[in-house]
Amino acid sequence: MYAVIETGGKQYRVEKGDTIDVELLGEKKDKKVELSQVILVSKQGKVEIGKPFVKGAKVHAKVIDEIKDKKVVCFKYKSKKNYRRTLGHRQKYSRVQIEKIEA
Repeated sequence: MYAVIETGGKQYRVEKGDTIDVELLGEKKDKKVELSQVILVSKQGKVEIGKPFVKGAKVHAKVIDEIKDKKVVCFKYKSKKNYRRTLGHRQKYSRVQIEKIEA
């Protein structure tokens, strides 16, 4: 059994026991979350597709940790003008483990 969920503007294919990194949810460590924006559910070969979401379908997950991605460096300059600017950014993610898929 698997499901396709939407969170943080992205879609993820998940199964029970999977660990995924999603956009920051704002929940503390070891907190349970319910992801209700389920786009597709497949169980025993039957696929149910939502319009836009499957009614009554939920994915239960547990927040394992809050992590940061690798640093992205943006460097701007203008030639012959002595203008240089360096910016850096580290995106935060929530690492969640899928515990149960309700369909």
